[in-house]
Amino acid sequence: MNVLRRMIRPLLPLTLIALVSAACGTLGGAAIGAGSGAAIGAGVDSKNRARGAATGALIGTGVGAAAGTLYDWSRH
Repeated sequence: MNVLRRMIRPLLPLTLIALVSAACGTLGGAAIGAGSGAAIGAGVDSKNRARGAATGALIGTGVGAAAGTLYDWSRH
């Protein structure tokens, strides 16, 4: 499991850059929303940071995907 994490972790920023540069608003918005939602959720829930991060990531993914879709629709 540790080896898999070490292989995948360097690829995550490249994947995000590829999604955003390809102008795929739904996936890019979901990725950015999940990351920022996890960070905000972990900071808000001081008793259980993992629960807050998971909840924030789920909410951020939904909101980011919706915002990315609306952005794509408005651009095309």
